[in-house]
Amino acid sequence: MNAPLSLAPALQVERWFNTDAPITLESLRGKVVVLEAFQMLCPGCVSHGLPQAQRVAQTFSSEQVAVIGLHTVFEHHEAMTPVSLQAFLHEYRIAFPVGVDLPGTDGPIPRTMRAYAMRGTPTMTLIDAQGRIRHQHFGQVSDLVLGAQIASLIGEAAATRTPETAPAAACDANGCTV
Repeated sequence: MNAPLSLAPALQVERWFNTDAPITLESLRGKVVVLEAFQMLCPGCVSHGLPQAQRVAQTFSSEQVAVIGLHTVFEHHEAMTPVSLQAFLHEYRIAFPVGVDLPGTDGPIPRTMRAYAMRGTPTMTLIDAQGRIRHQHFGQVSDLVLGAQIASLIGEAAATRTPETAPAAACDANGCTV
């Protein structure tokens, strides 16, 4: 018998970009959360992690999947300020919400990064609709693997919906949803 999964730790963010209000995991319950931890001076983040997070945001419905960036700086602190991050997000056209991880209290590792036991950046964490960490990828992950994992979590969420919690059917130019 498998042990029950525990809830993902709270995001410990000092500032948000691309959102009008702070974001909590509790406010996203019912959606699959894709959390992309990055540093703007990390080559793997710029060439793989962030473009992949952008593709996820463009591919999946925002009704089912929330993509969030976490700027988690553990090196080059002087160069990666919030002002620099704001310019970076604009230049790279990153439109999804991005939080700035709170600095660590006992070393260079920021608080959310430590709470999630991340090994470095880029790290992509998938949180299910109930708020539990289900997958975590350090470095590059295949789009096909990631897409399959997200689709599986969306399917689980749909299977657990009751008529009261299911989104209403809607139609647009692309088709109709149930």
